[in-house]
Amino acid sequence: MVKKHGRHTSAFLLLLLSDTPSYGALLLTRLQTELPHCFSDSADVYRCLQEMDKDGLVETNWETRETGQPRKWYSITPKGMRTLQEQAKDIRLRYANFEFFLTHYKATSQDNPQ
Repeated sequence: MVKKHGRHTSAFLLLLLSDTPSYGALLLTRLQTELPHCFSDSADVYRCLQEMDKDGLVETNWETRETGQPRKWYSITPKGMRTLQEQAKDIRLRYANFEFFLTHYKATSQDNPQ
């Protein structure tokens, strides 16, 4: 069985943050509801956010309220936008390879029905 994990979690997080600032739990909810197949869990999301903060791809600020827990909000930085563009280019190249794979697989699997 192929292990499913969030290999491109950072790309998806940057994409969502390019729309609007957000906090971790909301980002995870958006991934789970908006992606056709979400391979990320909360640990993966928060690990990526922490790494992106350390690398200067996002900036953070805390929102405190009288009721409830404080929330750490994330915003994409100009460096994060450049990284998002680089990741989009990489994903386009991978997508072309996946299309080749699926086309080739479809052709060969018709010759060898299972």
